[in-house]
Amino acid sequence: MKLYFVRHGKTTWNAEGRFQGANGDSPLTIEGKEELQRLGLALSTTAFDAVYTSPLKRAQDSAAILMANNQTSQKTIEVTKALEEWHLGRLEGQKITTIQGIYPKQINAFYHNLGQFDHNVFAAESVYQATNRICDFVKSLNPNTVEQVLLVSHGAILTASIRRLLGYEIPELRQKGGLNNASLTLLETTDNQNYRLLDWNDTDYEAIAERETHHTEHFAQPSLVANR
Repeated sequence: MKLYFVRHGKTTWNAEGRFQGANGDSPLTIEGKEELQRLGLALSTTAFDAVYTSPLKRAQDSAAILMANNQTSQKTIEVTKALEEWHLGRLEGQKITTIQGIYPKQINAFYHNLGQFDHNVFAAESVYQATNRICDFVKSLNPNTVEQVLLVSHGAILTASIRRLLGYEIPELRQKGGLNNASLTLLETTDNQNYRLLDWNDTDYEAIAERETHHTEHFAQPSLVANR
């Protein structure tokens, strides 16, 4: 089973440098929609067996743009709260630079070492509460019934959760940095317990398109031979 994790497109709060968790939302920017369009075209030949999105509008709109460009899947986009962004409490909507000036150690921990992040300072979700939501949901998927799954979610929660699935400890979850808007991260698993990283934070849409097209052609070839 392949898991296609996509962070939503750029929003106005992203552009303004504001914290945007589960209790904050802002619309996609023109740039954000254009990048999603390009990613959607890159994934247009990928046949998804299931498509899931966070309930937040920025994620739902992103999923809709991606699937509007898909030529092989007409799957219903399923909404699940498991994929919503980290609940950031008092950080919601605040300018990142302002909060960095007030809580430099805590914000540095949030971006670089989650083992030192004290969620109680901001009345936010803990690292475990936030990442367990996505990890438990992913592990509930059945690799015997779905081969390729698209999951549209958010930057902070995806970064930490994907790294947990890969076996990293809490202090290591941000070591590779965060995920860009409209980026693709790809994992593969055969038992939904052990995961292999195939692609991380990829925004090279031409390269993604070439790989996905090659993958589709590779798997289509045996059926062509068999039908002769």
